[in-house]
Amino acid sequence: MDRVQRIDHGGGVDAAAQLYGGARGDWLDLSTGINPSPYPLPVFPADVWTALPDSAAIAALTAAARSFWTVPDGAAVLAAPGASSLIARIPALMTAGQVQIAGPTYNEHGHAFRALGWQVVNDPAEARVVVHPNNPDGRLAVAPKGALCVIDESFCDVIPEASLIGLATRPGTLVLKSFGKFWGLAGLRLGFAIGDPILIEKLAQMLGPWPVSGPALVAGTAALHDHAWADATRKRLAQDALRLDGMVRAPLVGGTDLFRLYHVPDARAAQDGLARHRIWSRVFPYSPHWLRLGLPGHGSWARLETAVMAALP
Repeated sequence: MDRVQRIDHGGGVDAAAQLYGGARGDWLDLSTGINPSPYPLPVFPADVWTALPDSAAIAALTAAARSFWTVPDGAAVLAAPGASSLIARIPALMTAGQVQIAGPTYNEHGHAFRALGWQVVNDPAEARVVVHPNNPDGRLAVAPKGALCVIDESFCDVIPEASLIGLATRPGTLVLKSFGKFWGLAGLRLGFAIGDPILIEKLAQMLGPWPVSGPALVAGTAALHDHAWADATRKRLAQDALRLDGMVRAPLVGGTDLFRLYHVPDARAAQDGLARHRIWSRVFPYSPHWLRLGLPGHGSWARLETAVMAALP
């Protein structure tokens, strides 16, 4: 089991299946914070699969993003093939130095900055990254200050009132948005950087032409215009998060309405116990007690309850 446990990331169901058995389709993956009830895909025009994405489709998606997130005038919007693609490129926007990334938090930011020669520190530095709300404990950040400020709001769509999008007009500031989490379409690969027009233009040059696929442009535009679906989804996720808390009955460390973080006596033993029921969870190398669970889909609650009763008595 060491091979799976060393992966400090969600996912990895194929590796888990190799160790515990079963085919991929037998597993319930609760190791990520992806909405298990995704946005219903629209009908795609036939040419989205055959034609290069055109400027009108890109402009439509950008306008929808501006409206949905109430992007202030003066901030630029850039669509990308997933927030991860932006995270990997942001460290190249400045000459390498020190970046403050207070942990524990989403580790891809630190990996990206270190890969380009930055020193990651806990103290204030010329660059700063905050994850808001934080992954994995859900804590909210205060407004960061620095020559480069990255605000990762990948999980903020469940609490839009807490967004720091108003800071996107500040020089050196970038707010990141993920489409895969709240809308549940991680495989679509769509994310956004919102902020300083100078930095956004540099990121656009790095991404090159047509960074977002035609299907992603169409689906993203439809979803960002569907405020009724977003409102209903927030209510459902909040109810489901509370339902999960009542089922697990372990002390709640924190989280969001897309994932919950619990304190258990032995996190790896709990992960192992759930895995024997073909349910994959998330543990962390820096805490022997933290177990993170995403929300199950509508038809999987009874299955999860049976596994929880056996693995987390």
